[in-house]
Amino acid sequence: MSRQLRQKWRPSLALVLGATVAAMLALPAIGIVSSRFVGREIGYINAQIIFGVLIALAAVFLAWVLWRILYGPIRNLSARADAIKRGEAGAIEPLNHYGTQEMHALGQSMLDMGRVLQGREVVLRSYADHATHELKSPLTVVRGAAELLAEGGLSPDDQIRMISRIENAASRMSSLLDAQRELARAQEPMGEGSAALGYAVSALRKEHSNLTIVCETDVVLPLPAEQLQMILAHLFGNAASHGATAVEVIGQADGFDLIDDGPGVSPGNRGRVFDPFFTTRREVGGTGMGLAIVRRMLEVHGGEITLGDGGIGALTGAHFQVRF
Repeated sequence: MSRQLRQKWRPSLALVLGATVAAMLALPAIGIVSSRFVGREIGYINAQIIFGVLIALAAVFLAWVLWRILYGPIRNLSARADAIKRGEAGAIEPLNHYGTQEMHALGQSMLDMGRVLQGREVVLRSYADHATHELKSPLTVVRGAAELLAEGGLSPDDQIRMISRIENAASRMSSLLDAQRELARAQEPMGEGSAALGYAVSALRKEHSNLTIVCETDVVLPLPAEQLQMILAHLFGNAASHGATAVEVIGQADGFDLIDDGPGVSPGNRGRVFDPFFTTRREVGGTGMGLAIVRRMLEVHGGEITLGDGGIGALTGAHFQVRF
């Protein structure tokens, strides 16, 4: 989930530089003019010494202000950029201090950039860890069937069965690769925007006519309409594929809940439902990427999806909570 910096008043860089230049020009002039009047009382040399010390102290104070507002934050941001590049833990946590408005904006951009980079690294690691394992089984089927066909001596019926196994395995690999590409695309932002939850649900009712979809509480969410519909489509498809016939979408102040009347998620699977390639429907072609794609889409826009504790009212199946 996107980390947002604390909002508070900060001076602009133009204000800081302008005030510093004005002060450095004004201090000597003030010292010269003041020493002429004070010098009549305590002597010009004494007056010049006093005002020289005061000007030096003022210069030290200005240097400290510039260090705190400009030099310190710039050094910290540079160090944080290096930490993000090295992939250190906690590298995308906010800094304690941002001096100016421009530093604040730069710091937020760095956090967003670090989050995106880490997300892409997770996707690549996920592909290395899971895709190769998932592809191994259909590849074994293809290799074994091809060897049997190459040896010859199979009856026409057996040859048809071997060819069918090869086609099914190839179809399985194609589905896995398509799902992986969709997961990779899910992390790409589709621009800024907002969309009404009720409108997005209505636009999907015809496509998911096998579900009774209810949305009585409407809210506006910080997602482009196209991406919100894609997220809802994945969640509706997930519900239908697990035997649900009814879904209720409930708008919340900071997101929405989605509950279905299916069998729900077993306790043993609750911690794995968002993992790429995890599915309980492997025998019927499930790729286990739908919820992983939803999670990536939401993370790109500063949201998150979690599994609720249970159903609501008459719906006692899976309960997903989306928050921004």
